[in-house]
Formats: sequence, structure tokens, C-alpha cells
Amino acid sequence: MRSESRCVLSATATRSRKTRFTLASELRFAAAASHVHVRKAPKTTNRPDEWMIEQGMSGAVVPALDMRSGTTVKLPVQTFGELTKDEEAIRTMGHRDKLFAAERKGWKGFVEWGDAPEKREAAHIILTAQTFPPNPEYQFKPIPPTNPVLPGTRWKMWHHAIGSELTDAPSDSWELVGKEKHPDMLHLLQFPYIAEPPKHLVTEDLMTPNSLHFVRNHGGIPVIDKEHYSFQLDGLVAHPQSFTLDDLKDESRFPRMEKTVAMQCSDTRRIEQMLKNPGQGGEVPQAPWAEGAIGCAHYVGISLKKVIKACGGLDNKPMNYVASVSWSKVKASEVMLAWDMNGQGLPRIHGYPLRIMVFGYIGARCAIARPSRAPMQSQEYLYFPQQTGKHNLKFTDGIQIQETPVSSAIMSPWTKQVVLHHGTIRCQRWAYSGGGHWSQSVELSNDGGFNWYAAPEANLSKKHNPLNTQLPEVRTAWNWGLHVTSSCHRIMVYSVNASRPATQKRLNEFETKGIPFAPVMVPLAFPPQTESEYEEYWKEHDPRDAEDG
Repeated sequence: MRSESRCVLSATATRSRKTRFTLASELRFAAAASHVHVRKAPKTTNRPDEWMIEQGMSGAVVPALDMRSGTTVKLPVQTFGELTKDEEAIRTMGHRDKLFAAERKGWKGFVEWGDAPEKREAAHIILTAQTFPPNPEYQFKPIPPTNPVLPGTRWKMWHHAIGSELTDAPSDSWELVGKEKHPDMLHLLQFPYIAEPPKHLVTEDLMTPNSLHFVRNHGGIPVIDKEHYSFQLDGLVAHPQSFTLDDLKDESRFPRMEKTVAMQCSDTRRIEQMLKNPGQGGEVPQAPWAEGAIGCAHYVGISLKKVIKACGGLDNKPMNYVASVSWSKVKASEVMLAWDMNGQGLPRIHGYPLRIMVFGYIGARCAIARPSRAPMQSQEYLYFPQQTGKHNLKFTDGIQIQETPVSSAIMSPWTKQVVLHHGTIRCQRWAYSGGGHWSQSVELSNDGGFNWYAAPEANLSKKHNPLNTQLPEVRTAWNWGLHVTSSCHRIMVYSVNASRPATQKRLNEFETKGIPFAPVMVPLAFPPQTESEYEEYWKEHDPRDAEDG
């Protein structure tokens, strides 16, 4: 049996039509109960959340079942022991303010790790010499109804443990959010900061305002003075160089380029995979992205290709060249160094004063000699087959995510929303093809995907070219890394068609009585029929009971 195979077990019962209850028997029972002495509740072995566990709503605390032998055994879930801290090991690293002091003038919250193996080793010893409390927001708790949804507890603890230049990173980053982001942003993770705009603002304009553009950070946001910024290009180029921002903006050296770029996080719509994750309920395996991690903005900058050329081009030694970003993207001037976003300087949250834009690819990419060993690309931004899980995982089995696949999402109505209409339900949505391509068509189905209806071409962007088609069901594209949810987006709505006379009459009753129609699960607040209507019905119709005989 595959690890993710499913079994559906059915239970049936037959009800005898002779079983009856009478009002008199209920009254006698109530009367008898009034004389029963109150006794102490019997002891129970159930947990307070037993019902949620049994119904699959708290899967992370359910023990695994070991059926490898003739007897089924419940395996215990992970637990955490007492917290420890090896003060001596930490002391041998020296004073943290010297170890991780400010390195560049005008840069706050920046530590150079790439070219400083001794700092990496010191940070590793400091973090592994102590244990931290179990993460309250990783797999063991239901998604909380808060904004920020998750505080980033352990990430904050790690930064504070290293200290010095990283001490203020969590608070500095959150302060920038208040200055640069729209007050309606949905903060999925406070630190490192992750956020998306609410549905009703995603499709409000074709261009996404800077304050509403989604954010996906993996660390603190460095506070950098533009005057002290430099861009260093080294590695495979013939003559490594360092450039100031003014150097890059010098049009006599580098011609300007402008591009309108739609960017999407590979985590967009992750919530759909989370809810299909075997063995999970509503717990949080990673930041619960919805449909808002996509934005379209106009960028100004220069082509990375021109800067490489200014460094003498690539060193042409014979070699097999493999890059985290395909070299063909660079040669096609599809990698941009951008300093302007929507007519403004880049916000600090979005990479001020300079960021790399790779058209059609997810944001976590760079050009190096071989696929990056950094955890985000070599371990996290991977796409796995359905049958891959923690029991058989190898990172090299994953496909490194580059070009974002075709995807779309319905922004309105929301799933499980009540919709009153006259025979037509209007939808707002976005569609994205990825790889710099345009969507060929956008289709909508109202019967679970059996029939599809194309949106009018007049409602699409002017350019459109084919790429591929979305899979119909999220489970078909589910993967252990919970990345690239690209299946057809599905919502459930409660349809109330007011073009039906009986429905319109009932809605008029709600309005006349001043009673809100929603939510639908609240029982009807007034009789749906008069007594005379009720009695008149049974004069004309026999009961549906089976005939005795």
C-alpha cells in the first residue's frame, strides 16, 4: 500500500419503521429525571479535544498506527524534553558584539555569511549549544484567527541568541511594515515578514500598489543607506567589479529598461494543499498562504546582461555550466537590476535600494556555477511527486522550482459564501501563465469541472499565448513541500437565486422584518408557513408514510 493511499470505510444501519416516540413518553421521562440525584461525573480517559481529534481536525497530535505485525500499535508522537543551554560552549565563541558587529557603514542588520565561514561556524555552535521551546506555530496548533497569523517565535529567538547586529532585526522589520504596508495587509508571519493583500484588494487594479504587493522574506530587512550601497559582481565573470548605485544609473554606460512584471510566490494558494495534507487537520505546516501572493508592478532598471558585459563577460573556460537561473534568461535580458517600483524608489521591504528581477521565475533565484546549496533552493523550493514524504525523501528527487506554472484564482465570491442573485453569479479572478507568457484563455465551471465556459476575450489582457493547462484537482498536484499550488481553484458557494418567485418572496420577508439573511446555518427566525397554509396542505396531500398492512 502506498503511503498516501486512502481507504473509505462505510457503515450502514437499517431503521425499523415501527420505532416510534410519543410526547407522553418524553414527558414521563422528564418527570422521572427530576427526581434523580446529581452524581459525580464518571472518570474519562478522553482528552478535552477528543471530538476534534476523532474527526481529523487535529491530525498532528494523532498517534501513527503501526500495522506491520498482526497487532495494531499506536506510536507516540514527538515530545520535547527540558530546555538546556551549554553556557561554556557559547562563552568559548567570544563576545557576540565583536563576533557579529556591524560590517558595512550605513548598513544595519546585515551579517556577511557567504564569505565568512568562521562566522557561520560560531553561529552554528551558539544555536546548537542550547535548545529552544517547541515551536507553538509549527504543525501542532490550529491556525489562529489573528493578524499576524503567526508571530515567528523561534526565528525571533534565533536572532536574539546570535545577538549584536541581529538583535533588533525582528523589531526593525516590523516597524518598517507599519511604515510601508497598507493597514489592510494580511500578515501571515510577523518575522521573517510574510504578507499578502486581502482578496477584495488583489483585483482592484491591474497594477498592484507598492503598499499592497505581497512580501516573502527569509530573514530581517537590512536598513541600508543608499550612499553606502554597492553592487558586487564576481564569480564566473572575467573581471569582477563593484558598482555604486550611481554607476548603475549612468545611462552612458548602461541603457535603461522598463518592464511591467507579474510576480508570484511559489507558496501562493498553499492553504489548499494544507487542507489536503494527509495526517493533518487545520494545523500549520508552513505559512498559510492564500490567493494573494501575486502582484503586478512596473519596474525601472538595467539588464544584468549589460553589467556582465562590462565585467568582460563570462570567463570562457571549458566547463559544464549549470545555473540556478538559466543562462538563457540572462542572455535574453530577462534578468533585471531594478531600483524603481511603480514610479517610486524600491520600498525597503521590497529590496531597497536595488533588487534582482527574473521575469517569469519565482523570486528566490540567482545565477551561480551550480544549483544553490542554500537551504531555500536545495531543500525547500522543490516540487516532489505525491508519493514522496518524510519516510522516503531525498532532496535530489525534487525538481527545483524555476518558472512558475499557469495558475488562477477566484477572488470573489469567497468559498462558503452566500450569494443572492438573479440567475447569474459574477466572479472576480486573476490568471497567470508564468515564464513571461500570457494566458491563452480563462474558463469557469459551475458544476465541479464537468463543463467549462470561457471568459469573454474582451475581459482578458490584450496579449495572450498558450503555455499549458491547470490540473483539475489540487490533490493531483499535491506535493510534500506544499509549493506551486497550480490546480484549478475551487470555491463552494450557497446559491440563492432571487429570480425564483418563492425565493424572492422569502427574501422580502427577511427585509420587511429587518432580519439579516446570513449566516444560513442560523435557524429561520419566523414561521415559513402560516398555520392555515400548513393545515390546508395536509387536506390536499396524504402523508408519505408506508401503508400499514
